[in-house]
Amino acid sequence: MSSKAIDVARLEDIARRVRINVVKMIACSGVGHAGGAVSMAEILAVLYFHEMRLDRKDPTWPDRDRFVLSKGHGCPALYATFSEVGWIPDSLLPTLHQIDSPLQMHPELGLCPGIEMSSGPLGQGLSAGIGMAIGARMRGKEFRVYVMIGDGESAEGQIWEAAMFAPNHKLDNLVAILDYNKFALTDRVQSIMPLEPVYDKWVSFGWHVIEVNGHSVVQVAHALDEARSVKGKPTIIIAHTVKGRGMSFVEDTVNAHSVSMTKAQVAATLKELGCQPNEIEQAVAQTKELH
Repeated sequence: MSSKAIDVARLEDIARRVRINVVKMIACSGVGHAGGAVSMAEILAVLYFHEMRLDRKDPTWPDRDRFVLSKGHGCPALYATFSEVGWIPDSLLPTLHQIDSPLQMHPELGLCPGIEMSSGPLGQGLSAGIGMAIGARMRGKEFRVYVMIGDGESAEGQIWEAAMFAPNHKLDNLVAILDYNKFALTDRVQSIMPLEPVYDKWVSFGWHVIEVNGHSVVQVAHALDEARSVKGKPTIIIAHTVKGRGMSFVEDTVNAHSVSMTKAQVAATLKELGCQPNEIEQAVAQTKELH
């Protein structure tokens, strides 16, 4: 059991709002990486509103826990989460991908508050997270480091070099989270570069491994709590998710990876996510159709 009470309704509502804002942002942009953003909404909600030590007024607080989004193309969900935290205003979200916006297609350190690492080239985030975790130990700091990796990204050799390195240094302040939505850019992971048996692989590298439903805020919260109790080795949480979760017109298909939406698709998706008619009408009016 988790040592902290889990406000399930609040966390689920935050995840829902993150999905809503991802849809709105990509509608305004005309195109964007939707599938791998909405698949991690519950995980981000639990991390930022239940698990991590943060200063909601200062994203640079030195003793904060760190989160690295190694699968950087999922950043619309991270930006939406930052607006929920209060680090960026909601009014900034519609500027996604605009040339002068801090909300670019991949996260850039120093451009948007809350970003811990520039990411986009896949495979590098776990190594950076290891560096942060070692840095905490060297400076006697107690902050923890969380790294989100993708399943398509896990075909990168650098992931597995990092997977060997972290247990060798007994980095129990490091938690990797695999957003296991079963899709890469062009096809199912199983058809491109199979990961299975993924649980056994991480165990063999010396990690503490936990497997969860990544859309259950309770399971994610309990897994993160369990990770805190592990000593002498890093933890990886294999979070089974659905690509495009909440976007029924592309859910669990390769078409969810990068999405352009019609006004009708925006309206239908926001209705499914529980938006009010006036909110849907406003989002549809801002939709940039590229079809």
